[in-house]
Amino acid sequence: MEEKRANGDSCGNTSNSTDNKSPCNGQSKKKEVRVWCDGCYDMVHFGHANSLRQAKALGDKVIVGIHTDEEIAKHKGPPVFTEEERVKMVKGIKWVDEVVLGAPYVTTLEVLDQHNCDFCVHGDDITMTAEGVDTYHLVKSANRYREVRRTAGVSTTDLVGRMLLLTRNHFRQGSAEYDIEKEGSSNMGQDSAAKSPWTGCSQFLPTTQKIIQFSDGKSPNPGDKIVYVAGAFDLFHVGHLDFLEKAKKLGDYLIVGLHTDPVVNSYKGSNYPIMNLHERVLSVLACKFVNEVVIGAPYCVTEELLEHFKIDVVCHGRTPISLEDGKSDPYALPKTRAIFELIDSGNEMTTERIVERIISHRLEYERRNQAKEKKEIEAFEALQKQKLTQKAG
Repeated sequence: MEEKRANGDSCGNTSNSTDNKSPCNGQSKKKEVRVWCDGCYDMVHFGHANSLRQAKALGDKVIVGIHTDEEIAKHKGPPVFTEEERVKMVKGIKWVDEVVLGAPYVTTLEVLDQHNCDFCVHGDDITMTAEGVDTYHLVKSANRYREVRRTAGVSTTDLVGRMLLLTRNHFRQGSAEYDIEKEGSSNMGQDSAAKSPWTGCSQFLPTTQKIIQFSDGKSPNPGDKIVYVAGAFDLFHVGHLDFLEKAKKLGDYLIVGLHTDPVVNSYKGSNYPIMNLHERVLSVLACKFVNEVVIGAPYCVTEELLEHFKIDVVCHGRTPISLEDGKSDPYALPKTRAIFELIDSGNEMTTERIVERIISHRLEYERRNQAKEKKEIEAFEALQKQKLTQKAG
């Protein structure tokens, strides 16, 4: 007791302490909980973002470790995006606080300690090394592992399949807009009965709850300068990210209008968009520069749109602008009002370029996806047997 009196009161306060309030009055400073997530983050989609959103809910800061191109090639096959592109994409997700390139493929206690992380978070699917080892076995054994629900219905494997086979069954339009596909968008050369339970599906179920979770729910403040952009934003990529960052700098509040699947298909052709409207909404909402999304925005910027959202600036990138019905400039009104600006993102990446990358390496990606699904199926079956054994015992 003598030492307590000399250094502080019975609640642990010292005379010169201002940072930590007394625990007696319920105002003790809470320790910051740092959460570690790691992975390839190749072709970053809303499934990745949802995992990071859930991780953020378990702590205060989310630190994301990203594997190098070399590590991914060794364990999974060639990544679609470079490590520089993958780092930039993850930094653009609103729930991410820090990004670390060069995370080991097998998560170690040393890497958690090095970055002052309390525990590691991953989805409820299995990730394995080239040798078939669970990449999280070390942190699981040390009880420094937490699991969140994987987002059903989206995976990089599935998106690659849509591009390779030019499928269109992910579109939602007319009476089928809210139908749920019972089959995957591609079999990637396999029997459909042999699909992985984690990456072989295309059954994303859009809900208002999911949109609310992704939205920041904030309205513009009085006097805010409101910026509007519109487009497909398909396969949300680094080119989109750089464009939206520049658009946001033109004002205080950024609204993104997303065109419907039939509208996108009318000006992109082929099987575009690769991601349907519901998927694109979440991908854009996950971006830290975006404040609001207009779902199914009109192709032509109208008087009603400008007035309803009190838009001050309308922007477009350097990509060609298709005329509506081959006649009308969709940006005619903002141009006449002198509130239209062209933005050069400084990035040459386009959705078409991503598809070109995939198709040019088609055989490599097909082999990669087949090997990945084979390992996942074997692991899933082993897990089921283990559960049955435990139940019987």
